[in-house]
Amino acid sequence: MNGTTIWWQSKTVWGSVVAMAAGAAQVAGIDISQPIQTELTDIIVGIGTLAGGALALYGRVRAVTQLIWAKP
Repeated sequence: MNGTTIWWQSKTVWGSVVAMAAGAAQVAGIDISQPIQTELTDIIVGIGTLAGGALALYGRVRAVTQLIWAKP
Protein backbone atom coordinates (compact mmCIF):
# COMPACT_ATOMS: atom_id res chain seq x y z
CA MET A 1 0.00 0.00 0.00
CA ASN A 2 1.42 3.40 -1.00
CA GLY A 3 0.77 6.63 0.86
CA THR A 4 -1.92 7.35 3.38
CA THR A 5 -5.55 8.41 3.30
CA ILE A 6 -7.59 10.08 6.00
CA TRP A 7 -10.29 7.62 7.06
CA TRP A 8 -13.21 9.77 5.94
CA GLN A 9 -11.70 10.16 2.46
CA SER A 10 -11.49 6.40 1.94
CA LYS A 11 -13.91 4.92 -0.58
CA THR A 12 -13.41 1.55 1.11
CA VAL A 13 -14.65 2.88 4.46
CA TRP A 14 -17.66 4.63 2.94
CA GLY A 15 -18.37 1.73 0.59
CA SER A 16 -18.51 -0.53 3.64
CA VAL A 17 -20.84 1.86 5.46
CA VAL A 18 -23.14 2.09 2.43
CA ALA A 19 -23.06 -1.70 1.98
CA MET A 20 -24.00 -2.22 5.64
CA ALA A 21 -26.80 0.34 5.35
CA ALA A 22 -28.04 -1.35 2.18
CA GLY A 23 -28.00 -4.69 3.98
CA ALA A 24 -29.99 -3.23 6.85
CA ALA A 25 -32.42 -1.68 4.37
CA GLN A 26 -32.83 -5.02 2.61
CA VAL A 27 -33.66 -6.70 5.92
CA ALA A 28 -36.29 -3.98 6.38
CA GLY A 29 -37.71 -4.76 2.93
CA ILE A 30 -36.10 -1.89 0.98
CA ASP A 31 -33.95 -2.80 -2.05
CA ILE A 32 -30.94 -0.56 -2.83
CA SER A 33 -29.24 -1.68 -6.05
CA GLN A 34 -25.46 -1.87 -6.53
CA PRO A 35 -25.31 1.15 -8.91
CA ILE A 36 -27.13 3.28 -6.33
CA GLN A 37 -24.76 2.06 -3.59
CA THR A 38 -21.76 3.05 -5.75
CA GLU A 39 -23.23 6.49 -6.44
CA LEU A 40 -23.97 7.05 -2.74
CA THR A 41 -20.37 6.12 -1.88
CA ASP A 42 -19.02 8.63 -4.43
CA ILE A 43 -21.30 11.37 -3.12
CA ILE A 44 -20.31 10.74 0.51
CA VAL A 45 -16.58 10.76 -0.34
CA GLY A 46 -17.04 14.01 -2.29
CA ILE A 47 -18.83 15.64 0.64
CA GLY A 48 -16.12 14.44 3.02
CA THR A 49 -13.38 15.84 0.80
CA LEU A 50 -15.19 19.18 0.52
CA ALA A 51 -15.66 19.31 4.30
CA GLY A 52 -11.99 18.49 4.88
CA GLY A 53 -10.87 21.24 2.52
CA ALA A 54 -13.18 23.75 4.15
CA LEU A 55 -11.93 22.77 7.61
CA ALA A 56 -8.30 23.13 6.51
CA LEU A 57 -8.99 26.58 5.03
CA TYR A 58 -10.86 27.64 8.17
CA GLY A 59 -7.96 26.45 10.31
CA ARG A 60 -5.50 28.46 8.25
CA VAL A 61 -7.63 31.61 8.44
CA ARG A 62 -8.02 31.26 12.21
CA ALA A 63 -4.35 30.38 12.83
CA VAL A 64 -2.27 32.76 14.92
CA THR A 65 1.03 32.13 13.13
CA GLN A 66 2.01 33.62 9.80
CA LEU A 67 2.89 31.62 6.71
CA ILE A 68 6.24 32.32 5.09
CA TRP A 69 6.35 31.60 1.36
CA ALA A 70 10.11 32.06 0.92
CA LYS A 71 13.16 32.34 3.15
CA PRO A 72 13.53 35.93 4.38
